[in-house]
Amino acid sequence: MNRLSKISSALATLTVAIAFSSCSMPSKSGSAFSFDPSVEKPTGAVKIHISTGAQRVYVTQGDEVLLATPCSVGTTATPTPKGEFRIQSKMRHRRRASSPGAGYPMTYWMSFYSPAYGMHWGFVKPYPCTHGCVRLPLNSARKIFDMVKVGTPISVSSSKPWDSTIGAKLPVLDDSALPNPPSSYLMSPQVFSDAEKGKLWNF
Repeated sequence: MNRLSKISSALATLTVAIAFSSCSMPSKSGSAFSFDPSVEKPTGAVKIHISTGAQRVYVTQGDEVLLATPCSVGTTATPTPKGEFRIQSKMRHRRRASSPGAGYPMTYWMSFYSPAYGMHWGFVKPYPCTHGCVRLPLNSARKIFDMVKVGTPISVSSSKPWDSTIGAKLPVLDDSALPNPPSSYLMSPQVFSDAEKGKLWNF
């Protein structure tokens, strides 16, 4: 093989390697407010699967994943409860009742373990950061809320079968650099009407 052929062969190998690398590595897309997951409309009952290790939520019908999204889960000190649960209540426009943070919007609330633990919209970070709840990107929270009902089963564990496939292809979302919106906005009805449009404040 002459020198030119060797160079061409090396370039071809590098191109293939880069292509496979870009397929297997998650992309970084910044704020969770830019994330809008694709969804397959369910034709029957669905189930929620939460992977605390991968920080992923999967909505399934049978063996099919209808929606997959990044999320944030509880820290080591305040972990998200693991086990088999069911959605106990739903509230589209809910506010935090306890302090600190009383009145903070927890839009698209779906409780699954006692009244205090649930899935809801919240700032998503690429590491465990909650007091036990599961925070979802705004569009993910809205779509999941509309797919489930009281009684929908939820399975929470350290890992799920899709973490290395569907879950690995999801983007890395990080809201940590976003400023907290003004309290006057967060405490106003506008925060809920904006959420219905898939936005919050001026993000």
